[in-house]
Amino acid sequence: MIGSIISGHIPLFSVRIPSAVRLKMAERMAARLSAQEEQIEALSREILRLRDGLTGGFDFSTLASGPSLDALRAENEKLQYRLLHLSRSLRAEQELEDSAALRAHIRPYTDHITPPSLSLSLSVSHAPEQLNPWPAFVSGRLQLYERLKKESDALLVERAAGGHSISVQLPDGQTLKATAWVSSPYQLACAISQALADSCVIARVNGELWDLDRPLETDCSLELLRFAHEDAQAVYWHSSAHILGEAMEQFYGGCLCYGPPIENGFYYDMFLDGQKGVSSTEFGDLENICRSIMKDKQPFERLEISKETLLEMFKYNKFKCRILNEKVSTPTTTVYRCGPLIDLCRGPHVRHTGKIKALKIYKNSSTYWEGRSDMETLQRIYGISFPDGKMLKEWERFQEEAKNRDHRKIGKDQELFFFHDLSPGSCFFLPRGAYIYNTLTEFIREEYSRRGFQEVASPNIYNSKLWETSGHWQHYSENMFSFPVEQDVFALKPMNCPGHCLMFGHRPRSWRELPLRLADFGVLHRNELSGTLTGLTRVRRFQQDDAHIFCTMDQIESEMKGCLDVLRCVYDVFGFSFQLHLSTRPEKFLGDIAVWNQAEKQLENSLNEFGEPWKLNPGDGAFYGPKVRNPSDLYSLHKSKIIFHTLVSLSCVCMCVCVCLVRPLWLSPHQSLNNRDCGDLTGCETC
Repeated sequence: MIGSIISGHIPLFSVRIPSAVRLKMAERMAARLSAQEEQIEALSREILRLRDGLTGGFDFSTLASGPSLDALRAENEKLQYRLLHLSRSLRAEQELEDSAALRAHIRPYTDHITPPSLSLSLSVSHAPEQLNPWPAFVSGRLQLYERLKKESDALLVERAAGGHSISVQLPDGQTLKATAWVSSPYQLACAISQALADSCVIARVNGELWDLDRPLETDCSLELLRFAHEDAQAVYWHSSAHILGEAMEQFYGGCLCYGPPIENGFYYDMFLDGQKGVSSTEFGDLENICRSIMKDKQPFERLEISKETLLEMFKYNKFKCRILNEKVSTPTTTVYRCGPLIDLCRGPHVRHTGKIKALKIYKNSSTYWEGRSDMETLQRIYGISFPDGKMLKEWERFQEEAKNRDHRKIGKDQELFFFHDLSPGSCFFLPRGAYIYNTLTEFIREEYSRRGFQEVASPNIYNSKLWETSGHWQHYSENMFSFPVEQDVFALKPMNCPGHCLMFGHRPRSWRELPLRLADFGVLHRNELSGTLTGLTRVRRFQQDDAHIFCTMDQIESEMKGCLDVLRCVYDVFGFSFQLHLSTRPEKFLGDIAVWNQAEKQLENSLNEFGEPWKLNPGDGAFYGPKVRNPSDLYSLHKSKIIFHTLVSLSCVCMCVCVCLVRPLWLSPHQSLNNRDCGDLTGCETC
């Protein structure tokens, strides 16, 4: 009875919904019921098949009876998750249909009632995740997915029927027998230990990250990764981003864009056409929806689909279509589903949303599509998640401490520096801050001088023709401050490389002059987006301990050793640690491939002799040459000459100031005078 949920001045006891409306509602619900009942029946048959032990050829004779049963129960549990989610989704859709119809027919009778005299107590008002029906495109997307999933499942059954025995090598040398297209990493983990299977986030098969429930295809090596592993954390946060995306899609109804994991957590971008932006007051509602999704234990399903079909599936979302048209060069790619969300994704993911135990949304911002200011404005929401609530509490405690140690707060409290809206991204260093800044610069000057570097000073403004010659204009012009001068276009330099090349080439050079080591502390400018400017860590005006080494091909290895040595010496002074990565030739590169190969080999030799651990990043080099990150880039100037671009110590001086505001103490002794905890050091109680 409508009268039971409305109190007002009009004695309204019931509203009869017209028969035509009820018929349409019934037809829609019947269609949904029919489609979902078919899937439920299929899943029920699969459960019965598993209960009877018909595993499609899985060789359980090699496993103990206990673990075998565990594997069966695990697979059974996964199917039950899907059954449970289907039932909940059906009930939710029916409730939304009923409540929407009621609200539509209540409105004509209540429009003339003033707000103070009307009190709605619909039960859905207490559940924010039920206030907004799913966007219209969701049902069409799901229908297409379900049809394709049935075809894929049928193909998998055929492959499983002909599955052959395979060997799976574990890290400890143990070998397990399994069946191709049937056995999954999770089943094998259960055969070893149920506790191990439950704690695993993701698998690594032949060096490739692999879904725990994805069948193995051939003989392989298998690693099972827990959350403590760096790769497992990335997968865990990627899956959490999908949960956030599902919540955002229901709450806002916009178009999802990118949702990747980041170094500490994840984010998702959404385009809200004509809508207001995201507010931090909505975080609680979004978290409630996320918790509901996590409670549902929605399985992550992987499906490979043709590019043409995906363009049809995502025709409502111009951003996904752009990704397909511009980023996907293969005939097919993959999507992942959890609940009603289906998203373009390479994966892999955790088994189901219930693996995410604690999730927090902590920040939002605006951004541009792919960081381009001439493109659409997107809303970005950041989150963090953990497999344990205690870990989340520890993260929150750490974030609170980090706020108190934020370099922007320290800079203001100690009167070191400040920023102003009239020159965004450009730091004003006050006397105490300038002392730290100059001390760092002089320290590096002395190090360079001892190691044979000669300091130079180069112009700040260059004709764009120079940047066109170097290739920077084609790749970087939108991040440069450019302006017309008479009939030409000039730009502030964002880097010193081309200017140093002009210095090297202004006269003929003898081989006896090589290696020629040039250092430059000139001011650089980069047109960073205003929304990305962050204290001293992201600025528009800055200085680097920028140096270039001109040498022959045969001198690469020895010069690289020198760069690594100064890196270690300088970092030891400040107590910094470092990681080294060799980034090799990308798909699109400039120059002779033989020069690339020789340069990469010499860089590798120098890293091996350096004695510190390093990682290989294939294809991650710059278009002009390979890189060793931390310290240097390298590219060819001429067949007989090579140029090192070295940032071996401080890199950006502003960023180094940011890191060194508190430690080492000798660099900024004045801080003790503003710290009540340092009374013993200063000889006074308060300062």
